Amino acid sequence: MTLNGKTAVVTGGSRGIGRAIVRRLARDGARVVFSYREDRRAADEVVRECGADDVVAVRADHADPGSLDALFAPVGDGLDILVNNAAVNPRVPIADVTAEDFDRVMTVNAKVPLLAMRRAAALLRDGGRVINVSTLNTVVPAPGHALYGASKAALEQFTAVAAREFGERGVTVNTVSPGATDTDLLRSSNPAEALEGTVAFTALRRLGQPSDIADVVAFLAGPDARWITGQNIRATGGLLV
Repeated sequence: MTLNGKTAVVTGGSRGIGRAIVRRLARDGARVVFSYREDRRAADEVVRECGADDVVAVRADHADPGSLDALFAPVGDGLDILVNNAAVNPRVPIADVTAEDFDRVMTVNAKVPLLAMRRAAALLRDGGRVINVSTLNTVVPAPGHALYGASKAALEQFTAVAAREFGERGVTVNTVSPGATDTDLLRSSNPAEALEGTVAFTALRRLGQPSDIADVVAFLAGPDARWITGQNIRATGGLLV
Protein backbone atom coordinates (compact mmCIF):
# COMPACT_ATOMS: atom_id res chain seq x y z
CA MET A 1 0.00 0.00 0.00
CA THR A 2 2.56 2.51 -1.18
CA LEU A 3 0.04 5.36 -1.42
CA ASN A 4 -1.49 5.10 2.05
CA GLY A 5 -2.58 8.53 3.25
CA LYS A 6 -2.36 10.05 -0.24
CA THR A 7 -5.20 11.82 -2.05
CA ALA A 8 -5.56 11.62 -5.83
CA VAL A 9 -7.73 13.28 -8.46
CA VAL A 10 -8.20 11.45 -11.77
CA THR A 11 -10.09 12.96 -14.69
CA GLY A 12 -12.12 10.55 -16.81
CA GLY A 13 -12.07 7.60 -14.44
CA SER A 14 -15.18 5.61 -15.32
CA ARG A 15 -13.87 3.54 -18.22
CA GLY A 16 -10.81 2.47 -20.16
CA ILE A 17 -7.41 3.66 -19.01
CA GLY A 18 -8.91 6.02 -16.44
CA ARG A 19 -10.87 3.23 -14.80
CA ALA A 20 -7.74 1.10 -14.53
CA ILE A 21 -5.84 4.04 -13.02
CA VAL A 22 -8.50 4.64 -10.38
CA ARG A 23 -8.53 0.97 -9.45
CA ARG A 24 -4.74 0.77 -9.22
CA LEU A 25 -4.31 3.95 -7.14
CA ALA A 26 -7.07 2.82 -4.78
CA ARG A 27 -5.49 -0.64 -4.49
CA ASP A 28 -2.23 1.06 -3.55
CA GLY A 29 -4.01 2.83 -0.69
CA ALA A 30 -4.88 6.25 -2.09
CA ARG A 31 -8.10 8.14 -1.55
CA VAL A 32 -9.30 8.78 -5.11
CA VAL A 33 -11.73 11.34 -6.51
CA PHE A 34 -12.48 10.80 -10.19
CA SER A 35 -14.70 12.40 -12.79
CA TYR A 36 -17.14 10.86 -15.22
CA ARG A 37 -19.15 12.59 -17.93
CA GLU A 38 -22.48 10.76 -18.29
CA ASP A 39 -22.47 7.09 -17.33
CA ARG A 40 -23.34 7.04 -13.63
CA ARG A 41 -23.73 3.27 -13.69
CA ALA A 42 -20.15 2.80 -14.92
CA ALA A 43 -18.88 5.25 -12.31
CA ASP A 44 -20.72 3.41 -9.54
CA GLU A 45 -19.24 0.12 -10.77
CA VAL A 46 -15.74 1.58 -10.40
CA VAL A 47 -16.51 2.61 -6.83
CA ARG A 48 -17.84 -0.88 -6.04
CA GLU A 49 -14.86 -2.58 -7.69
CA CYS A 50 -12.49 -0.58 -5.52
CA GLY A 51 -14.43 -1.59 -2.44
CA ALA A 52 -13.32 1.51 -0.61
CA ASP A 53 -15.19 4.33 1.08
CA ASP A 54 -12.43 6.68 -0.07
CA VAL A 55 -13.25 6.42 -3.79
CA VAL A 56 -15.59 9.19 -4.94
CA ALA A 57 -17.16 9.70 -8.37
CA VAL A 58 -17.98 13.27 -9.48
CA ARG A 59 -20.02 14.06 -12.56
CA ALA A 60 -18.10 16.58 -14.66
CA ASP A 61 -18.17 17.31 -18.39
CA HIS A 62 -14.70 18.61 -19.16
CA ALA A 63 -15.91 20.37 -22.29
CA ASP A 64 -16.80 22.99 -19.67
CA PRO A 65 -13.79 24.28 -17.70
CA GLY A 66 -16.21 25.14 -14.89
CA SER A 67 -16.57 21.40 -14.27
CA LEU A 68 -13.33 21.54 -12.29
CA ASP A 69 -15.14 23.27 -9.42
CA ALA A 70 -17.08 20.12 -8.57
CA LEU A 71 -14.12 17.81 -9.17
CA PHE A 72 -11.76 19.63 -6.81
CA ALA A 73 -14.35 20.38 -4.12
CA PRO A 74 -13.75 17.08 -2.24
CA VAL A 75 -9.97 17.71 -2.02
CA GLY A 76 -9.94 21.19 -0.56
CA ASP A 77 -7.97 19.82 2.39
CA GLY A 78 -5.00 18.96 0.18
CA LEU A 79 -3.86 16.87 -2.77
CA ASP A 80 -0.96 14.53 -3.49
CA ILE A 81 -1.62 13.20 -7.00
CA LEU A 82 -3.29 14.65 -10.10
CA VAL A 83 -3.83 12.46 -13.16
CA ASN A 84 -5.12 14.28 -16.24
CA ASN A 85 -6.56 11.41 -18.25
CA ALA A 86 -9.91 12.56 -19.73
CA ALA A 87 -9.82 13.04 -23.49
CA VAL A 88 -11.89 13.04 -26.64
CA ASN A 89 -10.67 11.78 -30.00
CA PRO A 90 -13.08 12.32 -32.87
CA ARG A 91 -11.72 10.94 -36.13
CA VAL A 92 -11.97 14.00 -38.36
CA PRO A 93 -9.88 14.62 -41.51
CA ILE A 94 -8.39 18.11 -41.69
CA ALA A 95 -10.59 18.87 -44.70
CA ASP A 96 -13.66 18.38 -42.51
CA VAL A 97 -12.53 20.01 -39.26
CA THR A 98 -14.88 22.67 -37.93
CA ALA A 99 -14.22 25.46 -35.46
CA GLU A 100 -16.49 23.63 -33.02
CA ASP A 101 -14.42 20.44 -33.37
CA PHE A 102 -11.26 22.41 -32.65
CA ASP A 103 -12.68 24.16 -29.61
CA ARG A 104 -14.06 20.97 -28.05
CA VAL A 105 -10.95 18.83 -28.51
CA MET A 106 -8.56 21.55 -27.39
CA THR A 107 -10.71 22.34 -24.36
CA VAL A 108 -11.07 18.77 -23.11
CA ASN A 109 -7.57 17.58 -23.99
CA ALA A 110 -5.44 20.67 -23.32
CA LYS A 111 -7.21 23.63 -21.69
CA VAL A 112 -8.91 21.75 -18.86
CA PRO A 113 -5.76 19.74 -17.96
CA LEU A 114 -3.83 23.01 -17.81
CA LEU A 115 -6.47 24.58 -15.59
CA ALA A 116 -6.50 21.43 -13.46
CA MET A 117 -2.75 21.82 -12.96
CA ARG A 118 -3.34 25.45 -11.98
CA ARG A 119 -5.89 24.28 -9.39
CA ALA A 120 -3.56 21.57 -8.19
CA ALA A 121 -0.65 23.97 -7.76
CA ALA A 122 -2.33 25.50 -4.73
CA LEU A 123 -3.39 22.15 -3.25
CA LEU A 124 -0.44 19.85 -3.88
CA ARG A 125 1.57 18.94 -0.85
CA ASP A 126 5.37 18.96 -1.09
CA GLY A 127 6.53 15.88 -2.95
CA GLY A 128 3.26 15.63 -4.90
CA ARG A 129 2.79 14.12 -8.34
CA VAL A 130 1.20 15.33 -11.58
CA ILE A 131 0.80 12.75 -14.35
CA ASN A 132 -0.62 13.72 -17.74
CA VAL A 133 -1.81 11.06 -20.15
CA SER A 134 -0.84 11.83 -23.74
CA THR A 135 -0.54 9.58 -26.79
CA LEU A 136 1.97 8.04 -29.16
CA ASN A 137 0.21 10.04 -31.90
CA THR A 138 2.25 13.12 -31.03
CA VAL A 139 5.23 11.42 -32.67
CA VAL A 140 3.41 8.96 -34.95
CA PRO A 141 0.82 11.10 -36.78
CA ALA A 142 -2.28 9.31 -38.00
CA PRO A 143 -4.83 10.44 -40.59
CA GLY A 144 -7.94 11.86 -38.96
CA HIS A 145 -6.19 12.55 -35.66
CA ALA A 146 -4.79 16.04 -36.25
CA LEU A 147 -6.77 17.65 -33.45
CA TYR A 148 -6.10 14.82 -31.01
CA GLY A 149 -2.38 14.79 -31.70
CA ALA A 150 -2.07 18.56 -31.54
CA SER A 151 -4.00 18.82 -28.28
CA LYS A 152 -1.86 16.15 -26.67
CA ALA A 153 1.33 17.80 -27.96
CA ALA A 154 0.23 20.93 -26.13
CA LEU A 155 -0.31 18.85 -22.99
CA GLU A 156 3.23 17.48 -23.28
CA GLN A 157 4.59 21.04 -23.38
CA PHE A 158 2.52 21.98 -20.33
CA THR A 159 4.10 18.99 -18.58
CA ALA A 160 7.65 20.07 -19.37
CA VAL A 161 7.10 23.64 -18.18
CA ALA A 162 5.21 22.56 -15.04
CA ALA A 163 8.08 20.24 -14.12
CA ARG A 164 10.32 23.33 -13.96
CA GLU A 165 7.78 25.45 -12.13
CA PHE A 166 6.68 22.88 -9.55
CA GLY A 167 10.03 21.23 -8.92
CA GLU A 168 11.20 23.49 -6.10
CA ARG A 169 8.72 21.78 -3.76
CA GLY A 170 9.67 18.28 -4.84
CA VAL A 171 6.56 17.97 -7.01
CA THR A 172 7.20 15.85 -10.10
CA VAL A 173 5.32 16.32 -13.36
CA ASN A 174 5.46 13.64 -16.06
CA THR A 175 3.67 12.41 -19.14
CA VAL A 176 2.65 8.85 -19.96
CA SER A 177 2.05 8.28 -23.67
CA PRO A 178 0.20 5.03 -24.37
CA GLY A 179 0.45 3.25 -27.66
CA ALA A 180 -2.48 1.28 -29.02
CA THR A 181 -4.44 0.38 -25.89
CA ASP A 182 -7.58 -1.73 -26.04
CA THR A 183 -10.29 0.73 -25.03
CA ASP A 184 -13.64 1.86 -26.40
CA LEU A 185 -11.95 5.09 -27.51
CA LEU A 186 -9.35 3.20 -29.56
CA ARG A 187 -11.88 0.90 -31.21
CA SER A 188 -14.33 3.69 -31.99
CA SER A 189 -11.68 5.79 -33.72
CA ASN A 190 -9.76 3.11 -35.66
CA PRO A 191 -10.91 0.44 -38.14
CA ALA A 192 -10.32 -3.20 -37.20
CA GLU A 193 -7.78 -3.74 -39.98
CA ALA A 194 -5.68 -0.86 -38.66
CA LEU A 195 -5.60 -2.44 -35.21
CA GLU A 196 -4.52 -5.78 -36.67
CA GLY A 197 -1.65 -4.05 -38.45
CA THR A 198 -0.68 -2.28 -35.25
CA VAL A 199 -0.45 -5.55 -33.34
CA ALA A 200 1.76 -7.02 -36.06
CA PHE A 201 4.11 -4.02 -35.84
CA THR A 202 4.28 -3.94 -32.03
CA ALA A 203 7.32 -5.66 -30.51
CA LEU A 204 5.24 -7.44 -27.85
CA ARG A 205 2.65 -8.50 -30.47
CA ARG A 206 -0.52 -7.38 -28.74
CA LEU A 207 -2.60 -4.33 -27.95
CA GLY A 208 -1.89 -2.72 -24.63
CA GLN A 209 -4.36 -3.22 -21.82
CA PRO A 210 -5.57 -0.37 -19.62
CA SER A 211 -3.84 -2.03 -16.66
CA ASP A 212 -0.50 -1.78 -18.51
CA ILE A 213 -0.83 1.99 -18.51
CA ALA A 214 -2.21 2.15 -14.98
CA ASP A 215 0.88 0.35 -13.70
CA VAL A 216 3.14 3.00 -15.22
CA VAL A 217 1.01 5.77 -13.74
CA ALA A 218 1.13 4.07 -10.34
CA PHE A 219 4.92 3.91 -10.52
CA LEU A 220 5.15 7.63 -11.27
CA ALA A 221 2.70 8.34 -8.44
CA GLY A 222 4.73 6.35 -5.94
CA PRO A 223 7.86 7.05 -3.92
CA ASP A 224 10.26 5.22 -6.24
CA ALA A 225 9.69 7.84 -8.99
CA ARG A 226 10.84 10.77 -6.85
CA TRP A 227 13.81 11.52 -9.15
CA ILE A 228 11.85 11.41 -12.41
CA THR A 229 10.28 14.63 -13.66
CA GLY A 230 9.66 16.39 -16.95
CA GLN A 231 9.73 13.05 -18.77
CA ASN A 232 7.47 11.45 -21.35
CA ILE A 233 7.27 7.69 -20.79
CA ARG A 234 6.02 6.04 -23.97
CA ALA A 235 4.21 2.93 -22.77
CA THR A 236 3.69 1.32 -26.15
CA GLY A 237 4.81 -2.32 -25.89
CA GLY A 238 7.45 -1.54 -28.49
CA LEU A 239 5.17 0.04 -31.08
CA LEU A 240 7.80 2.79 -31.15
CA VAL A 241 11.40 1.73 -30.45
